[in-house]
Amino acid sequence: MRDILKMTAIEVGEAIRKGEITSVEATSALLDAIEAADSEINAYITVCREAALEQAKKVQKLIESGELSGPLAGVPIAIKDNICTKGVKTSCASKILGDFKPPYDATVITRLEEAGMVVVGKLNMDEFAMGSTTETSFYGATKNPWDKNKVPGGSSGGAAAAVAAGEAFCALGSDTGGSIRQPASYCGVTGFKPTYGTVSRYGLIAYASSLDQIGPVARDVRDCAAIMDIIKGKDCMDGTSIELEEQNESYLQMLSGDVSKLRVALPKECFGEGVDDEVRSSVLLMAEELKKQGAEVTEISLPFIKYVIPTYYIMATAEASSNLSRFDGVKYGFRATEYDGLRDLYEATRSEGFGEEVKKRILLGTFVLSSGYYDAYYKKALQVKSIIKEQFDSIFEQYDVIICPTAPATAPTIGESLSDSLKMYLSDIFTVSPNIAGLPALSVPCGFDRSGMPIGAQIIGPRLGERNVLGAGYAYQQVTDFHKRNAAERSETK
Repeated sequence: MRDILKMTAIEVGEAIRKGEITSVEATSALLDAIEAADSEINAYITVCREAALEQAKKVQKLIESGELSGPLAGVPIAIKDNICTKGVKTSCASKILGDFKPPYDATVITRLEEAGMVVVGKLNMDEFAMGSTTETSFYGATKNPWDKNKVPGGSSGGAAAAVAAGEAFCALGSDTGGSIRQPASYCGVTGFKPTYGTVSRYGLIAYASSLDQIGPVARDVRDCAAIMDIIKGKDCMDGTSIELEEQNESYLQMLSGDVSKLRVALPKECFGEGVDDEVRSSVLLMAEELKKQGAEVTEISLPFIKYVIPTYYIMATAEASSNLSRFDGVKYGFRATEYDGLRDLYEATRSEGFGEEVKKRILLGTFVLSSGYYDAYYKKALQVKSIIKEQFDSIFEQYDVIICPTAPATAPTIGESLSDSLKMYLSDIFTVSPNIAGLPALSVPCGFDRSGMPIGAQIIGPRLGERNVLGAGYAYQQVTDFHKRNAAERSETK
């Protein structure tokens, strides 16, 4: 029996069904790994050891009785700390939420537990998902397992780092402008942002409601597809969730490895100035590999790419300004101890409770929504959003997927991005457009730079084009092993 911690989530599930291991053994092994390594990585905010082991015992009985038989039944999973878990601290990595314990589960949590998955803990993140490095967390920065002097990306940096470090088989993150895909790229794992509305956002503490989407982080595409099969679908608690025509079809079963009819577009703007040479060459080699398998690869233009960062940050900060107004020291969470009257309570609580990056984005969002500036900024951003969606629709009339780098470079050194906010914002240049247009997008490992840090390639598809996106990523992973390499083995050889 090989090392449990080196298995994919599907492999763990299969071993549990065959009786080779139990859910309790898999959960215990993972909890022990977290205890041994996480003081250095800092991927977790909360670890639910006792509750997880108790849940694993219950799940194991249901598996043995035949009541649970899904591919991920009994498999432990970790959850980003902005997804509500009943009775378990959910802080968004912010002081202002303190020890807030939601009285309900997010819909995705309910669906995971109904499928027999075991929640082991809550993952570190950029505060309120605002950041690209997981350095803005009130609980301290998460470190990249491939090089602990580097950031893991963000805001779902805890999720990507945990999977890369062997502290999670798989995880749920959230993606507002690349927050699943960019850390997946930096940490050499696989991350998927589905079409907006395919997964319920009920119980996700909002950053920007029109952009946020929950999705999986795992070791390979098969694991991501299996998790999507569990969490996808219409939810009456989320008015933006959509009824899927293929609701009863399995993304996992759709993976065939056949890309002989796939039409791939390579946007020239994503391979030019500002993109690291090693990143460029690795992603182009991925496209060549798909071409060898029969895909048709064509260079195209994305003329709107230079507008996506300003459009995204105007929209996201405006929505954040509105969404975060509820955190005032009255209803729940942290409350300042020294204040004079209600107005001063609000000001003192928000000044002390929010970190610098969150306050910066609230101020920017309030500005672009203010009288005299709404038409010039927020309304204009919405108009550009419509144009971007139309441009993508036009491209996907001729092509099935777009392939480009997930990020222009590999993971930066800790402290480097926070000292230059503009540089941090620009690191999202290739990931924000799928959020603006509500499209599915996947990041898969496709190489390493000269210092051994992972490189990720992004596959973008049309609305509800999950099948093409996951299929292309799966086909690539069938003939490469970048996703199988792990940070622990690199550390051992250094």
